[in-house]
Parts: sequence; structure tokens; C-alpha cells
Amino acid sequence: MINRELIRIKVVQLTYAYYQNGNKNIESAEKELLFSLSKAYDLYNYLLALIVAITRESRRFLEVAQAKAKREGTPMPSQKFVDNRFALQLEENKMLNEFLEDKKINWDDEPEFLKKIFTQIADSQIYKEYMASTDDDYASDRELWRKIYRTLIQENTDLDAMLEEKSLYWNDDKEVVDTFVIKTIKRFEEKNQSRQEILPEWDNEEDKEYARKLFRATIMNADEYQRYMSEASRNWDFSRLAYMDIVIMQIAIAEMMTFPSIPVSVTINEYVEIAKLYSTPRSGGYINGMLDAIARHLIHTGKLLKSFKNEDL
Repeated sequence: MINRELIRIKVVQLTYAYYQNGNKNIESAEKELLFSLSKAYDLYNYLLALIVAITRESRRFLEVAQAKAKREGTPMPSQKFVDNRFALQLEENKMLNEFLEDKKINWDDEPEFLKKIFTQIADSQIYKEYMASTDDDYASDRELWRKIYRTLIQENTDLDAMLEEKSLYWNDDKEVVDTFVIKTIKRFEEKNQSRQEILPEWDNEEDKEYARKLFRATIMNADEYQRYMSEASRNWDFSRLAYMDIVIMQIAIAEMMTFPSIPVSVTINEYVEIAKLYSTPRSGGYINGMLDAIARHLIHTGKLLKSFKNEDL
């Protein structure tokens, strides 16, 4: 699950923090980086567990509604939502349950939030259309939860506030982690039952090594990389740069210099997007021009053994 987009963001955050605090211990900072990444995986599982928790909350609502209908002699309410095949499959998922048990993570201490979000779901047009539909198959059940997640969970200020209280790490992680949850929902297949795989924490050891090497290269070669900035950008006004911009460019140079297989254009594009999120409104365009100039200077002087694509020359 932990991909390079998330790693780059975390390296930016941890590098900035490294320079801001007084204790510049690279060993402890590297441990903090890996711990921060692991917390993103905790959030991924926690958000998958939210689907299960909402389903369980819906059962309680249904039991009350059934008791009322029985008492008053009115038609029994539909069980379609609580019998949603995708949600039931997720509830039984072995990988998810083993992780939640190991980490002691659950939604038991958030009853009011669960009541509120289930009520929001039950009042939504998505829910009403699903309950009224004659479609009765796994694909429809799974699609319901994809829609619910995208419209009522992905953009939910109450949830965001609650997650921020639970972990400072989760405040900046949710936007990226949401994409992994939606990807997971779409990947589920009924035939896999409880053995359906959710995303692993790391896809491979290469990504974990990428995180370590990128962070260490950024810190260990800081003076060298900042000198490259000065050499390549004599016509640029450094006073226009926010401190975060310097950190982002330093990391981008570290990636260019340390990972031969990553194209220059990919590196520039990735860090321009990060600048748009974490720095000033003008930073994206400014950093794009700066990194382009720096990369061309490093290639021209033989310090960077890469090249731009032909169309970029």
C-alpha cells in the first residue's frame, strides 16, 4: 500500500521537521519516517473497518425497526443493507481481522459518530436508490459501498476531525489513504470470500529501501544539493523562496541524483504537485522552473547521468 507518492510526502514532512527541531539525529529521524509510514497503513485498515462498523450499527437500527413493526403490526423493514454481500465479506476478511486484532484497533469507542454517519447514509439518495432497486447481486452491493465511501466518507469533516484527535499522523494521510481504500473496494471479488487479499503494508522491500535512501541522501548531502541550487539558478531570486520550497527542491535533487531509474520529468512533476499542496500558491510554477534549470545544469556539467526526453530538450 505504501507507494512512492506517499513516501515522497512523508519525506518532505519529516525533512522539514528535521530542520525545524533542535535534535538533528538522523537515526531517530529515519525511525520516525518509517513509523509515520506504518501509521498510514494503520489508517487504511481503520477506514476499511469503518465499513464493517457502519454495517454493525445498521443491524442495531434494523433490530429496533423490526421490533417496532412487530409491535405495531406493520410490514417488516428491508434487510437489504445489512445483508450487503460486500460488507459481510469484508467483515469476515482474515487479513483485516488479524491486523485489527494485532493492533487492538476498533470503532467500539465511537458510538455517536457511527450513529451519525449511518443516519447520513440512510438519508442519502445513494442509499434510497439502492434499497428501491431490484438489483440483487454482489456487484451492486460492492458498488453501493464505493459510492458511499466517495461521497460520504472521503469528504467528511466530522471524520477528519475525529481522526486528527486520534493521531497527528493521520491528519495529512487521509487524502492519499482514501484512494487505497477505494482501490481495495473495487478489487474485491465474491469468489475469494474471507480470503480476499487487502493491500499489504509494503509492496516490496525496494520501496522501503527507497524511503530510507531518499531521506538519508537528502540530509547527508544537503550542502552539496543547495550549492547545486545556487549554481543553476543565478538568475532566480532566492528571496522569493519559502523555506518549504527549498526543502522540496533539496529532496527532488536527492531523488534525481540517487535513483538512476527514475526519469527527471517524473521527479519534477511529483515534487511540483507536492509543492502545490504544502507550500505557497505560487510555489508549484516556481519550483517547476527551478528544478528544470537545476536538472539541465547538472546534466550539462556531468554531475547527473540522465537526460530529458527528446520533447523536453
